[in-house]
Amino acid sequence: MHGFANPKRFLSLARWLTPLLLVSGLIVTAVALYWGITSVPPDRLMGETVRILFIHVPTAWLGMGGWSAIAICSLVFLVWRHPLAAIAARAAAVPGLVFTIICLATGSIWGRPTWGTWWVWDGRLTSMLVLAFLYLAYIALAQAAEREGVSPRIPAIFGLLGAVNIPIINRSVVWWNSLHQPPSITMGKSAIDVVFLQPLLLAVLGFSLIFGGVVLARMRALLADIQAEARLRRRALEAD
Repeated sequence: MHGFANPKRFLSLARWLTPLLLVSGLIVTAVALYWGITSVPPDRLMGETVRILFIHVPTAWLGMGGWSAIAICSLVFLVWRHPLAAIAARAAAVPGLVFTIICLATGSIWGRPTWGTWWVWDGRLTSMLVLAFLYLAYIALAQAAEREGVSPRIPAIFGLLGAVNIPIINRSVVWWNSLHQPPSITMGKSAIDVVFLQPLLLAVLGFSLIFGGVVLARMRALLADIQAEARLRRRALEAD
């Protein structure tokens, strides 16, 4: 891991891995969504609205996965001072927020015909909304820390503290009386019929590849900004 802490080594890897992840992710996602929309039959209870799940479920998982990545990178930065860990955490924040917002939007679209309302202050929905606000707060805090020259330890600590919300989201349908359906996929078993499960897992893979590609692209952009700023400072010192 520390071998890729060197920005040059990381960039040499990310330069070809970024387009590979993005292109393969777009292809896999397109195949999964086409499969789910055109070939999967309507659900016995949910009818045609079941097709929303091929977007809703992957984005929900990646919304939580994005913050899990922030927490892990923050821990690595705080404990081992890994040079790229703080950058990776910042890079995961924006795509994590986007997937969380898509999850909330598709959940509302699904909830209107299923529950008869666009929104309820349900444990799962509320904790997912809290996650979106945590993302916004983290992004603002990380940008402020960079702008003011404050130690990146502050957003890293916030990233760790915010991880408390992840198990709350995951277990909310178990801990509280919830309109949201209980977990359909658990360790070693699934309550989802294989007709729906196969394109769903393919969609999860596709969205995950896109997420990874976007994170790498953002890391490259953040590193380019840091290197450009360093060059400007060096030239300013030389001019003095």
